[in-house]
Amino acid sequence: MHEENKAAANGCGKIRSGAQNGAALLALMEKTGYSMVQQNGQRKFGGPPPGWAGPPPPHGCEVFVGKIPRDMYEDELVPVFERAGKIYELRLMMEFSGKFIGVCVSLDNCRLFIGAIPKDKKKEEILNEMKKVTEGVVDVIVYPNATDKTKNRGFAFVEYESHRAAAMARRRLIPGTFQPWGHTIQVDWADPEKIVDEETMQRVKVLYVRNLMISTTEDKIKAEFNKFKPGVVERVKKLKDYAFVHFYHREDAVAAMSVMNGKCIDGASIEVTLAKPVNKESSWKQHFNGHISPSSENLLGFPNREDGTQKSLGKPASLSVHLNGQHSPGLPEIERSTYPIFPGIKLTPISMYSLKLSHFSSAVMHLDYFCHKNSWAPPEYCLYSTTGQDGKILLVYKVFISSIADDSQSYFMPEKLCTTVEDAKELAAQFTLLHL
Repeated sequence: MHEENKAAANGCGKIRSGAQNGAALLALMEKTGYSMVQQNGQRKFGGPPPGWAGPPPPHGCEVFVGKIPRDMYEDELVPVFERAGKIYELRLMMEFSGKFIGVCVSLDNCRLFIGAIPKDKKKEEILNEMKKVTEGVVDVIVYPNATDKTKNRGFAFVEYESHRAAAMARRRLIPGTFQPWGHTIQVDWADPEKIVDEETMQRVKVLYVRNLMISTTEDKIKAEFNKFKPGVVERVKKLKDYAFVHFYHREDAVAAMSVMNGKCIDGASIEVTLAKPVNKESSWKQHFNGHISPSSENLLGFPNREDGTQKSLGKPASLSVHLNGQHSPGLPEIERSTYPIFPGIKLTPISMYSLKLSHFSSAVMHLDYFCHKNSWAPPEYCLYSTTGQDGKILLVYKVFISSIADDSQSYFMPEKLCTTVEDAKELAAQFTLLHL
């Protein structure tokens, strides 16, 4: 292959030696006045640039650029990115793939999820432990146990001063390398908080109340929030140890938030914030690119013949739905093998909601996970029956989904009957996911 063809295949117009690369980078630094430092698998250009006065740019000013050609360096990248504006800092990783680049807004996530923490540890203990082994810790968020407020829930969120500090801490806390209190912890990026535009938040008249006692009733919550101004609460919806308090007027919700935050109800110190509305447009189908396979459409009641009739469901085991954005029947492919538990192996308690979506193989579990991630009420299943022509009992579930934060409720029921409870519930969950 000719040299020019090799260069084109690598996504670059020329091939340079190491000496040429070094000379080009030195020329760039002399021209721009920026410094360049290489550490921890990345090379940092700038941060801050010469003559910069004041604090670093705020969150939201950074973009992530992927798939940069392997042989492209700062001297070629900087002129391209400078077309959009002045560069504060450019961090170039040392391993890349070729082809076309991809650009998206950087999440700038500064929060880590830490799981498998001993439940008797207090916030101060967890904070001190994290500060011992990682740098840039700003805060630790710990939730009390739903039934025993003297204990935590076995996990915490650690907030860092920057995304870089959080990334370095995540690398430092890899399971097996660090065991606080003699425990193997779990470490991952925390899910980014939902961003709701300010205009929408200005209309919110629902409060999110956390850290309630399991025994506290909706009537008690309503009475407590009505104390500062009688009759302002429209209704209360409580789930486990948290609740949503709906007000008739926004100004009353804002005033109640200020008055009630930190108050004690039934012995628990509550936390009160404005509820974040959920945009149902960004729901299940959009989450998986909106693709629905033909097999799912047939299963869930869509006509698959020109005359509008439909084939039979077939065996119950064939229940499937297209949920991963690929054109193949069934739920996302996951490994379903079993493995032996060897003597001495350590098992760690874990929350279902800390897992990835790919760990769930049934639509029922997908729906529960999806509702939790969107801060909706858990799905409610109501079972109905009828008798078929052959005398068999046939079953169908109606599913109720409450989007509590924006005061809406929907129900979903497939137009198919099943012979077993399990199949009826799975079918109802599939139907609901496709119609949210």
